[in-house]
Amino acid sequence: MPRTQINCPNCSQPIAADVEQLFDVAQDPRAKQALISGVSNFAQCPHCGYQGNLATPIVYHDPEKELLLTFVPPELGLTRDEQERIIGPLINKVVDSLPQEERKGYLFSPKSMLTHKSLVETILEADGITKEMIEAQEKKMSLIQRLMTASEQARVEIIGQEDELIDEEFFALFSRLAEAALIGSDQEAAESLRDLQDVLLEHSTLGAEIKAESEEIQAARQALEEIGEELTREKLLDLIIDAPNESRLRAYVQMTRPGMDYQFFQQLSEKIDRGQGEEKNRLLELREKLLDYTREIDVAVEKRMQLARQNLETLLQAEDIEGTIKANMAAVDEFFVQVLTEALEAARETGDLDRSSKLQQIMTAIEEQATAPPEFELIDDLLEIADDEDALVKVLSSQADEVNARLLEIMTGLMTQIQASVESAKGEAREKQQEMLNALQKVYNAALRISMQKSFKN
Repeated sequence: MPRTQINCPNCSQPIAADVEQLFDVAQDPRAKQALISGVSNFAQCPHCGYQGNLATPIVYHDPEKELLLTFVPPELGLTRDEQERIIGPLINKVVDSLPQEERKGYLFSPKSMLTHKSLVETILEADGITKEMIEAQEKKMSLIQRLMTASEQARVEIIGQEDELIDEEFFALFSRLAEAALIGSDQEAAESLRDLQDVLLEHSTLGAEIKAESEEIQAARQALEEIGEELTREKLLDLIIDAPNESRLRAYVQMTRPGMDYQFFQQLSEKIDRGQGEEKNRLLELREKLLDYTREIDVAVEKRMQLARQNLETLLQAEDIEGTIKANMAAVDEFFVQVLTEALEAARETGDLDRSSKLQQIMTAIEEQATAPPEFELIDDLLEIADDEDALVKVLSSQADEVNARLLEIMTGLMTQIQASVESAKGEAREKQQEMLNALQKVYNAALRISMQKSFKN
């Protein structure tokens, strides 16, 4: 994103900002998310503290959906000729970047959006997200804002009144806001959201279910950890028979599915044969539940494996394998790696040299992407001196060229991961994770200051 010198919309002081006018999904798959999430064209003024999105003309292009959209903020007061002088070259850039055979009719009739909201809605509707769905999310966002500003007693009352609105989508939206607060180093907002989360888990119907299920998963994990390497089918069967509720039972199945094989069920059947009366009926019911739960897991796993196979075959047809992998690393999970490994072994066994070569190329590209970037070495060094602000600034200043958006992005990702660990850990482990988070926050704040100073000098 190009760095541009602009005047602060609030105090008119000159500041540096990232201004992006062309969002072309064909060139950058992340362009859509950057636009609809509101993280693009965002300015922060060190003089007056202003934070907000910049008003700038925008061209959005998605060839798969055949979308070419334009938006010129009305507050800019541009004449039609002025708009065309800005928008025209951006559209030409889109067209010129496409091969001749991909230049379709929609490129010559771009749709003009009257508001930024209608621009986002049009993009989302092409993905099957309707206005009704957007309005529902806005209601959830409004509810979160009401809860954030309400007193503790009022929060409980509001949650009771709006309980139906507090569903899985509500908690997903809430989690994204908490993550954004952490990434933005807004500790006050992050703390407020954590406090509100505790109230939601305590007083909403779904929250109570999530809390109870989380506690059961933790209890199941602890029980398995206590047995450790001595876990056998017999001990696993005893744990499952003694499971106090459905949530604990499901947790055991999810964590130990590979151990629930033919021999495991044979041992359970032998117990059923020896049982009598109510105990026998209970074990029979338990076996049916276990068969249902394991079947659900197996079906889900098979779907993931099928998707991984499809993704692998699509990747094999790509002209730029390394580039495609880099842009889609989110799809490279344990299922994809397993499918890739099996396919590579099969290709080698059958002597298919061409397929084997491409599969090995994919494997190598994934390994390179999975390797920790060089920024991690710098972060490790900085963490060792995080409590010494003068030393921290000195080291960062001496390596100013390495203090860039990439370094800050990596640190925000690390903070998000560590925060999640803090919330799930207990005791000494939680304290260590919190210390790590505090140290990383100090490093991030210092690096952000150095980065801003660099921008103002440029």
